[in-house]
Amino acid sequence: MFEKLFRLQEHGTTVRTELVAGLTTFLTMAYIIFVNPSILGDAGMPKGAVFVATCLIAALGSAIMGLYANYPIALAPGMGLNAYFAYVVVLHMGFTWQAALGAVFISGCLFFLVTVFRLRDLIIRAIPPALRIGITVGIGLFLAIIALKSAGLIAPSKATYVTLGNLHTPSVVLATLGFFAIVVLDKLRVPGAILIGMLGITVASFFFGGNTFAGVFSAPPSIAPTFLQLDIAAALKGGILNVILVFFLVELFDATGTLMGVAKRAGLLVPGKMHRMNKALMADSGAIFAGSLLGTSSTTAYVESAAGVQAGGRTGLTALTVAVLFLACLFISPLAGAVPAYATAPALFFVACLMLREITELDWDETTDVIPAAVTALMMPFTYSIAHGMAFGFITYAVLKLLTGRGRGVHWMVWVIGCIFLFKYIYIGTE
Repeated sequence: MFEKLFRLQEHGTTVRTELVAGLTTFLTMAYIIFVNPSILGDAGMPKGAVFVATCLIAALGSAIMGLYANYPIALAPGMGLNAYFAYVVVLHMGFTWQAALGAVFISGCLFFLVTVFRLRDLIIRAIPPALRIGITVGIGLFLAIIALKSAGLIAPSKATYVTLGNLHTPSVVLATLGFFAIVVLDKLRVPGAILIGMLGITVASFFFGGNTFAGVFSAPPSIAPTFLQLDIAAALKGGILNVILVFFLVELFDATGTLMGVAKRAGLLVPGKMHRMNKALMADSGAIFAGSLLGTSSTTAYVESAAGVQAGGRTGLTALTVAVLFLACLFISPLAGAVPAYATAPALFFVACLMLREITELDWDETTDVIPAAVTALMMPFTYSIAHGMAFGFITYAVLKLLTGRGRGVHWMVWVIGCIFLFKYIYIGTE
């Protein structure tokens, strides 16, 4: 059955490998089931209902991605998008969370239409090879800063923005040991090296990290307080139209960038298989407005899927495994919460290091290609946004080609995308 659904042999993988990859991806992104309710709760949303909505949309989105697109990429409510939803749209701009959900729904519908009419597919085909490499490397750097922050190896600083963390804390020590263990096990070709490393740190955290075991089972809360509570009419009024545009642009390029980066890392972004990418875009689009109906902010493809790809995931069985585990979290949330962030950090950092090798594919003698790729890669971690990194990369690419007399060789879609980003930054802002 699995062979028929996912074509495992064609992709050089096995059921066991896919299951381990799915568990690996899940462990690196399971934090969202606790972080998302906390962030949206600050906007006045019932945390229990948001917890259920988060698990359900992650399961639904990942299952569609796996069964329909056959990609090893998991979906869940996006970090950054949930913060914009709560702290900017609701708390700063003063809209109700119901209106904000309505804005997410409308942006999801627009997103779906853009995908149906193959505009996203056109965008992907139009992205120059140099920017594709920059996106992949940028996602690697983005993963690195997330991992280092989760491990406690870096900390905020008023003088230098970021500095070295406290190396004497248990989280830093355990994360460092876990990173070396993963690298060594992977070099020795031990199956499930990443998963072994993460689980080993989790076990050690009970003895040395102050981690506590809170049980296994608990009944899920009711989703009624957020289910179908979106206010579409309020979302169509006045200033919130700008919010819809922001949601749409960030969803479009954040998700597209993540899908491209992870798919390329898995060796799936090659000529002849673009039809699967379009299916992946459809799955991503449908999950956005489905999530707004359940009661959560925008759902997107997760960059942490790269951890599962590194563990060997190549088909939708990886994503389907993630979906099943998210459903299980409805009933075993205490157990899912036992994996600390510093246990997943070494896996993400390991994957980040490997993703940097893509930069060797650039033609370093062609600066009008190299510089935009570098800008794309560097802006992702330094703005803490995949979408911003892509925006500056597109703008830089178009401007350099224009000023060096090579504008005619640039795909027209690149000009359109660059102008859209300029319009957003000039008239809407950077939110």
